[in-house]
Amino acid sequence: MTKYKALAVTTGYWRPRENYTEKIVEGVRGKIRDGDFIAISEKAIATATGNIVDESVVKASLNARLIARCWMRVAWGHLLGRLCHFQGKPLQRLREYPLETGSRHKQVALHYAGLLQALMFGSEGGIDGSNLAYSYVSLPLKDARVAAEELRRQIQLRLRKKVFVLIVDTDKTYSLRNFHFTPRPNPIKGIHSFGGFIVYVTGRMLRLRKRATPIAVSGCSMSVEEALEVAEIANRARGYGAGRTVWEMAEKFNVDVDDVSWEMLETVRHKPIVVVRGKR
Repeated sequence: MTKYKALAVTTGYWRPRENYTEKIVEGVRGKIRDGDFIAISEKAIATATGNIVDESVVKASLNARLIARCWMRVAWGHLLGRLCHFQGKPLQRLREYPLETGSRHKQVALHYAGLLQALMFGSEGGIDGSNLAYSYVSLPLKDARVAAEELRRQIQLRLRKKVFVLIVDTDKTYSLRNFHFTPRPNPIKGIHSFGGFIVYVTGRMLRLRKRATPIAVSGCSMSVEEALEVAEIANRARGYGAGRTVWEMAEKFNVDVDDVSWEMLETVRHKPIVVVRGKR
C-alpha cells in the first residue's frame, strides 16, 4: 500500500489574466523531486485564464426562475436536502435560496451545463462561484489534459524534474467498490459521469465514499483508485481558501454574496498547488 505526504504551496490569489504557469513553476521550485505528483486546482486555472462568467449581466429565463423558487427552495430545502443528510444552516440556506441572483446563476447553469446539472444544489456541471469576486463564476476547463501536459512539460524543461501533473476539481466522485461515478462532466477515464443531480443525491443518500475528482493526468498511467487518492489528499491539504461556498465566503468578509472583491480574496491564503509524494 502506498502512503503519501502532501505539501500545499501558497502562491497568493490568481486573478484573471494571471500567468499561472509562471506561478506554478516558481511555486514548486526547490520543493519537488522526480516522481512527485503536482496537483493543481482546476478553478484556479479557470480563473487565471479568464474562463469565467459575470452573472450580473445575465437575464434569467422563466425556467431558471422556477428552478430557483420552486426546485431549490422546496424540493431541495425540504426533501432532497434531507435525503442528502443536510442539516442546520445548509438546509436553511436552501429554503431561503436567493431568487434574483439565484435565477441568474441557474440560467448560466442551464446554458452551459444543461437541465440535469442545473437541478444540482451547487457546482452545477463544474460551475462554481466560491473564491471568485462579485458575481463571477468559473466554468470547467475545456481541455484540462492539454493544460496538464503543458504544465508538466514546462516543469521538466525549466526545473529538470520529471513529475506527474493532475488537475483536480473539488466536486466529488463517489465509489461503490470498484465503480466510480460523478455528476461532474469530463473526469478522467474510468470515472463515469452521468445523471447530474440524480447521481449526487444517490451518492450522498447512500453515504458512499466520496473524493475530489481528477479531471486530467499527465506524465504517467495511474489507476483510477490512485488518481482519486492523490486528488483527495491534495484537496484536503489545499483547504478551501475564502470558503467552500459563496455563503461561507460572504460570511467570512461580512458582505453580501455579490460584494466580495478581488482585494478581499487576496487577503486570504490560497494554495492552488499541492505536491504529493508517495512513500512505499
